[in-house]
Amino acid sequence: MDESEEVPKDFIKLKSEKLSVDEVSELVISPYCGAVSLFIGTTRNNFEGKKVIHLEYEAYTSMAETEIKKICRDVRQKWPSVQHIAVHHRLGLVPITEASVIIAVSSPHRAESLEAVTFCINTLKASVPIWKKEIYEDEYSWKENKECFWANSEK
Repeated sequence: MDESEEVPKDFIKLKSEKLSVDEVSELVISPYCGAVSLFIGTTRNNFEGKKVIHLEYEAYTSMAETEIKKICRDVRQKWPSVQHIAVHHRLGLVPITEASVIIAVSSPHRAESLEAVTFCINTLKASVPIWKKEIYEDEYSWKENKECFWANSEK
């Protein structure tokens, strides 16, 4: 198999089921790549001194998928050696310790995949219409990402 036979792919999924690190990392493995970098965002049990019970995510799904595709295109422009990109985001209820988002990137060398995975999560939080609701013991709060461009433009 020569290098031209393996076409770079993007794997984008928004789903309400539990995310699998194994599934996402296996999507991006390539015989041409010596690096697979992962980011796993999980639900923590606290925020600013409050006990978090769980998170809930909502999305404008078609727009979110379009924005994630743009992120993948941007990654490929900035890091042409990147082979495969996977972005899986959970919707609905996400219990403590479970993954809300998993991003995996493969490339021939580690620097590109590490930089690309950082770019992916930062850009996703800034531009993708996915909203997070933190549920506490006796209240809840819709959270905006500090990176979110539309929230910052109104201030």
